[in-house]
Amino acid sequence: MVDAIDLKIIDILEVNARQSYAEIGKEIHLSPSSVRERVKKMEDSGVIKGYSLRLDQSKLGNTLEAFIMLKIFSGKLKPALQEIEPYPEVKEAFRITGQHNLYIRIALKDQLHIQQFIDKLVNFGEPTTHLILSRIGKENF
Repeated sequence: MVDAIDLKIIDILEVNARQSYAEIGKEIHLSPSSVRERVKKMEDSGVIKGYSLRLDQSKLGNTLEAFIMLKIFSGKLKPALQEIEPYPEVKEAFRITGQHNLYIRIALKDQLHIQQFIDKLVNFGEPTTHLILSRIGKENF
């Protein structure tokens, strides 16, 4: 079970997972070894599942990011999941409830690239595309 101190550590790690135990300890008034022990305990219990890398997609040549909600045709869900997962454009994908079955975040080079990507998806269902204009919130995620 996590306590208030663990939640503070989690908040700090969400902003910068590379912050040292010493830096975290200074911020929450704990020794580095106590912070390390708490982080290790949260990792072992599965509270912390891993650490990820945030990329600036534009610096990788991807000038467009979008969300696509896909309403899958009957009987096409399993093939769609198998086909879509390995696409390099897909950065995150979720099965969801409601009118649509899939919610996908993608990064693409340009308008032609997004058109070609959508052309692949229409084999599985009806896509609704939303271009991402900017990120907001916690250190821009």
